[in-house]
Amino acid sequence: MKEVKAYIHVNRAADVVRALKKAGFTSLMLAEVKGTFEALDAQEQEYSADLGARVITEIKLELVCQDGQVAEVVSLIKDNAQTGRERSGAIFISDITVYHQF
Repeated sequence: MKEVKAYIHVNRAADVVRALKKAGFTSLMLAEVKGTFEALDAQEQEYSADLGARVITEIKLELVCQDGQVAEVVSLIKDNAQTGRERSGAIFISDITVYHQF
């Protein structure tokens, strides 16, 4: 099995989630995180006193899928997370072992 983690701009999250759910990927985890991706505009940025830098709020999306589903998941995320900028986010894939499901 694989764990897919994607960091995407907040304004693209709804489209990504909708596309994944439509394709049958319904067990998604989403969290707001602070990051240093290039802001789409000045309103998207804020200054973090804790980090001493300008940051934006991003969405971290996580899901677990079968090895054979990774290409579809990555394609859905990439196609729906595009912002029109060269770098719209990042996707990471990890091998996982399911220890216990309840």
